[in-house]
Amino acid sequence: MKPLNRHASLALRHIFVMLFLLVLAGGGVSVVAHAQETAAPAESTAPATEAQPAAPDQSAEPPAQAAPKAAPVASVMTEQREKIEGLTKQVDDISKKVDQASKDDAGLVALRGQLEAVDKSLLDSGIAFRPRLAEINSRVTQLGNPPADGQPPEPEMVANERHALNTEKAEINVLLGKAEDLSVRVNGMVNKITVLRRSLFTNMLTKRYELANAFTGEVGHAVNYEISRLYNSVSSWLRFVVQFKFRAVLAATFFALLVAAVMQFGGRRIFGRLINRDPSLEDPSYLSRLSVAFWSTLLPTLAMGVLLSGTVTLYTYFNVLRGDIGVLLSGFFTVLFVSFFVNCLSRAVLSPDMPNWRLISIESRAAQLLVWLMTLTAFVVGLDAFMGVVSDTLSSPLSVTIVKSLVAALLVGVLLVLIGSVKPFVDEKGTPRPWPTTLRYLLYLIGLVTIVSALLGYVSFAQFVSQQIVITGALLATAYIGFLAASAISDEGAFADTSVGRWLKTKHNLEDTTLDQLGLVSNVLIHILIVIVFLPFILFQWGFQPGDLLVWLNKLATGFKIGAFSFSPLAIVTGVVVFVLGYFITRWFQGWLDGSVMARGKVDAGVRNSIRTVIGYAGIALAGLIGISSAGIDLSNLALVAGGLSLGIGFGLQNVVSNFVSGLILLAERPFKAGDWIVAGQVSGTVKKISVRATEIETFQRQTVILPNSELINGAVGNWTHRNKLGRVEIPVGVAHGSDVKRVHEILLDIARSHHMVLKNPEPFVLFAAFGESALNFEVRVFLADIGNGSIVQNDIRFAIVEAFDKENIEIPAPRRDIVVKAPSSPKTWSIDDEKAEAEYFELLSARARAAQQPAPRRRSKKPDPA
Repeated sequence: MKPLNRHASLALRHIFVMLFLLVLAGGGVSVVAHAQETAAPAESTAPATEAQPAAPDQSAEPPAQAAPKAAPVASVMTEQREKIEGLTKQVDDISKKVDQASKDDAGLVALRGQLEAVDKSLLDSGIAFRPRLAEINSRVTQLGNPPADGQPPEPEMVANERHALNTEKAEINVLLGKAEDLSVRVNGMVNKITVLRRSLFTNMLTKRYELANAFTGEVGHAVNYEISRLYNSVSSWLRFVVQFKFRAVLAATFFALLVAAVMQFGGRRIFGRLINRDPSLEDPSYLSRLSVAFWSTLLPTLAMGVLLSGTVTLYTYFNVLRGDIGVLLSGFFTVLFVSFFVNCLSRAVLSPDMPNWRLISIESRAAQLLVWLMTLTAFVVGLDAFMGVVSDTLSSPLSVTIVKSLVAALLVGVLLVLIGSVKPFVDEKGTPRPWPTTLRYLLYLIGLVTIVSALLGYVSFAQFVSQQIVITGALLATAYIGFLAASAISDEGAFADTSVGRWLKTKHNLEDTTLDQLGLVSNVLIHILIVIVFLPFILFQWGFQPGDLLVWLNKLATGFKIGAFSFSPLAIVTGVVVFVLGYFITRWFQGWLDGSVMARGKVDAGVRNSIRTVIGYAGIALAGLIGISSAGIDLSNLALVAGGLSLGIGFGLQNVVSNFVSGLILLAERPFKAGDWIVAGQVSGTVKKISVRATEIETFQRQTVILPNSELINGAVGNWTHRNKLGRVEIPVGVAHGSDVKRVHEILLDIARSHHMVLKNPEPFVLFAAFGESALNFEVRVFLADIGNGSIVQNDIRFAIVEAFDKENIEIPAPRRDIVVKAPSSPKTWSIDDEKAEAEYFELLSARARAAQQPAPRRRSKKPDPA
């Protein structure tokens, strides 16, 4: 029974400590620090030998050449040799400790962490030889093959160098072989530890105790003796505290109460909207109920964990706690924490005092009863864990531990049956109805399995089931509520209805689309938060240790290999974060430079657009390079990608590269800029944006045309506003033959000069253009300061021309067109209803065909008239 009780207390204590570390945001630092401390012994076993250079090998090379390189090479060889020997001794010691700690799960986890550090050190040793091996192989290649038999011998200096290189390479291979053998041994020991831990967990669950041996007359005396020892320990500690540590206790208690007060009032002020139910809302939304249920469970539980952990930490800091009292106090606080957690969860879901905020539509009386039954079940499980800590601390007999665990398991089983027997629903007639059949019988089954297992002697199994039902069930229920709330937030328009969404909309005037996108981001962040918070606690309940998490985090940080590729999830996430930060910094710098610096300097809009575009691409490229380096990807490996890209350019990427280079030319030469009116082939409009691949042009019909840059470079482009916006427009007009052309010329010139947008210099001009077939053609030419107003001026001048010609009785003729009507060749006209005519014609042809097929009637011979 001791392994089970110790395992339960350690798991609950880990939950307790992890909550404290999570709220103080110190979990990641402690994990990294612990990983470094774990790896430190393996690395410290290799003494530093760089300060002791070895004598150069005189036989390998001449003194003038060997002196500069021999000392570092010998130092590396000596250092790695001593390091591997130290790691071998460390592995021997760990092997002995594994046999000694075969019954201690936490000890086995710690030893496995040491073995992981040793394996990493061995890998570092192998990497340390790579540069020297590369140098040796390169030098051997330069020396060439030794002369064959019958050929002249090579110079003595070359032969000595070849021999020295081969000897050094053989020594390195020997050390690498030892490191590889040791690595295989380490991996075997890791597998052995895994098998031992699995066996421990299985034996703990399947071990059977003889209850007849436990229920003897000595059990009562043992229980009384344990109670008296507990009383003596606590009372002696209290006397010690009063006599010697009274001020320290007052200081620790004061700071603990201060922390509690700050969390109580500050938390209510900051998170009051998240955890408080509004009684004035008669029908709160489903999202509001889920959100309040989740946060009213998580935040108070975290606050309680911080308070209890802070109290233990302060008492330890002021040297108030003894070793046994510290363990007992932590166990007692575990009971309080578990009971408080389950009570918060049950009240959040069932809400006995506010029916409109319940997640499950049940009766108020049944809700209150279920809250008490669930809290009592959690209290029994927590008390069982605390009594296990007491038994371990006081070294109580096994029979006492069995009796306490048996009673606790039976109580939990009975409470589960009672929970399943509650009738929380009411039908239309007001008759109480039980839980759904599946849930009710599942509660009955779990409760009966717990009771029967305990009575048959499988007390450990019954205790394990009780703990999972209460603690794991509460954790999963809270996480499930969080997932439901996150999914509800991501619905369309849901985030805008939350208090945070309303505040953002009022404060920053955000649109509904932006708020929906923030809802999706909140959905992802809440899912990640739930997994980070709840997954470790659930793993602790199922036999995993904090050392397991440390090993996994270490693998995430250092990465693992898939074939020849080294994969590090944490490094990749770091690279992505660095790239995102670089991207947003680039966008911020673009906006600041454009809006604050260049706008105040009255820089031309086209120049601003070019500078902003170049800075944007340069910043994103720089952020990408830094992100790739942060992800641990060697940039030299991108040479293969560059080679493949150059091959692709020769085939399918010619147009892409052509557009890219053309875009750079446009940004540098600036033949047109944003805001210019250009004509490129059939496209005429205003330039809106110039990028490195294409240019965005908005036509006067408000159509956006994306034109590749290569077409703008290779083709003719007209720019109406290249140097300035000065331009000329023409208005052609015709008058009837016989009109007074000089009067027409005078009228048109007066109209052009009288318009306020027409420039006086260059002055307007009226051209007698041509003698047309039906009119005398004139053309009014005027110059404008802004060619963009050409349509307005043309429109005004045409209206003025029509009014002036009407007053002067000058006719604007229309072109003559002679219409010749050709008589039909046949007077017969086709019917208006073509289908009907076609059908009648078809019937006529069919009748003629039938008549032709019938035989002609026989003529009777005429008889003579008898008269």
